[in-house]
Amino acid sequence: MILTGISKSGLGGGLGQLSVPLMAMFISPVAAAAIMLPVLVMIDIPNLWNYRHDWHRGNIAVMVPGAIIGIAIGALTYRHVDENTVRLLLGILTLIFAMSYFVQRTPLDQSTSGGRALGLSCGTLAGFTSFVAHAGGAPVKFYVLPQRLGKRVFVGTHVMFFFIINQIKIWPYLWLGQFSEANLTTSLVLAPAVPLGVWLGWRLNKILPLELFYKLCYGLMFVAGIKLVWDGLALGA
Repeated sequence: MILTGISKSGLGGGLGQLSVPLMAMFISPVAAAAIMLPVLVMIDIPNLWNYRHDWHRGNIAVMVPGAIIGIAIGALTYRHVDENTVRLLLGILTLIFAMSYFVQRTPLDQSTSGGRALGLSCGTLAGFTSFVAHAGGAPVKFYVLPQRLGKRVFVGTHVMFFFIINQIKIWPYLWLGQFSEANLTTSLVLAPAVPLGVWLGWRLNKILPLELFYKLCYGLMFVAGIKLVWDGLALGA
């Protein structure tokens, strides 16, 4: 939980994507996702305050409508989705996104039709994969990282996006009966690690040089992709 807090608070996710796959090695992926959502909301709240002035409104306006579509798809298909297939496909996509670091890609402006289409698509994929496995960071980064925003604006945009969709996800999770007493108890047990992880993430964001910050973001995407592919193959075997 400390690594998740550091990652989401200072690097815009990455290591945070590993939380559900790691927990799913010991409990069901469905239970892992349900346990993590309250913890992620706890991480979101102090981050929302810290980055309240540092987020890109254009990116949020483009991606959130797509994320709502993705969450709706996830909620309606949740009982029928094979989590390991989702992990495998998302892992492959995450690795492709991470390798885009080596390809000079001109970011698309949110005001253009191409920019809106890409942002909507990435938002939809992020909403769906976030609902299923809290692993929506890679599509967001694929869209936002090439824009080379400042460190605080990049993380703040990530914070605002996932704060919004995590709040939305609570309701279909309730509808699906995900918040059992056992799951919520486990969330509370993990909660004390949140403040330390958040504080360390803020410090890391402050001291990292910009170029190293971006290299770490892409590197964490690569690690998350490897982990997702491994789990998709190993658990689905």
